[in-house]
Amino acid sequence: QEHFVESGGGWVQPGGSLRLSCAASGFTFRFNAMSWYRQAPGKERELVASITATGGIRNYADSVKGRFSISRDNAKNTVSLQMNSLKPEDTAVYYCKRTMGNNWGQGTQVTVSS
Repeated sequence: QEHFVESGGGWVQPGGSLRLSCAASGFTFRFNAMSWYRQAPGKERELVASITATGGIRNYADSVKGRFSISRDNAKNTVSLQMNSLKPEDTAVYYCKRTMGNNWGQGTQVTVSS
């Protein structure tokens, strides 16, 4: 059974930074692409960033391009999301998942406000 534990969320002022981490288990991590999603209040869940199994290709939503960076550590079965220049509209619960999978973790709340 796939299992994801997200961490690193919190409150930050506009312009600040946060680094999210996701510990994955229950599947062969190094062979699978991974993704970060987010869901803001009253909105549908949206794809934020994805990374291929080897980390060679990374894709980002237009809204976060140039500000967020996804990375992975296949030795530790973790995927991270570095978020810089945060904006109030980045406020959401952030989730990681295996890109081709159907299971979700509990997510981690990110709140950007002054």
